Amino acid sequence: MTAYFAALEAQRLANGLLRQERAPRDLPISARDIEDVFVRIALYEEYSFQGDQIIERETPSVLRRWEAPVQMQLGFGASVPDTTRRADTAFVNNYAARLGRLTQHPVSRVDRGGNFHVLVLNEAERRAIGPQLQQLIPGLDSVTLDLVQGIPYSVSCLVLAFSRSGTDVYTDALAIIRAELPDLSRRACYYEELAQGMGLPNDSPRARPSLFNDTAEFAVLTVLDEQLLRVLYDERLQPGMREVEARPIIRQIANELMGGES
Repeated sequence: MTAYFAALEAQRLANGLLRQERAPRDLPISARDIEDVFVRIALYEEYSFQGDQIIERETPSVLRRWEAPVQMQLGFGASVPDTTRRADTAFVNNYAARLGRLTQHPVSRVDRGGNFHVLVLNEAERRAIGPQLQQLIPGLDSVTLDLVQGIPYSVSCLVLAFSRSGTDVYTDALAIIRAELPDLSRRACYYEELAQGMGLPNDSPRARPSLFNDTAEFAVLTVLDEQLLRVLYDERLQPGMREVEARPIIRQIANELMGGES
């Protein structure tokens, strides 16, 4: 598994992917870009339930986000070396603070009692994680457990966010990141999944420059991604809004963020 993901990262780099420019000159963004991409990323779901299965099918949804402070708790499998644990913990400390600044919502990393669990596990550890997950997130359903334990090789990482009250306000989230990933790919996963867990659940080929794109073109949080997070937590938007209600407000916010540019 480690060799496979190392080769995959090398191939992506050779193909010009996993770019690390936050504001690439070849992909300038406009207010219309922010509006259209936000609608696609925040108001559509990448997956839907069909019976007792989760299937990959984009469907219209509603705006969802957190109201309580987001407390990110890192957990590492025994396979993860101490040097990686220390480096990744420092990285998530800084990234959580950055997400808080962008959203103007409380986001931090905590050692215990978190509501956003980030687990770095190898293949064997992930397949055996069921009992621990049920302790971390009581009431976790069997469909979600099966999804986490059965992640295909094509998926390097994922995030799932939940509402204990059945509303459109998140109360818990779970990110799974493969321990076998090399450093650049693993950090790209932190960037993407922790941002998506704030309330940006979808991916789209329209999202460029962005992490929220299945092509793995970028490996860092870009200026477009930062604007999407700012829009998401603007107080003029409310959880439960659908596209028809939210789009005019999104357009106004995007224009303000870009200094009135249409």
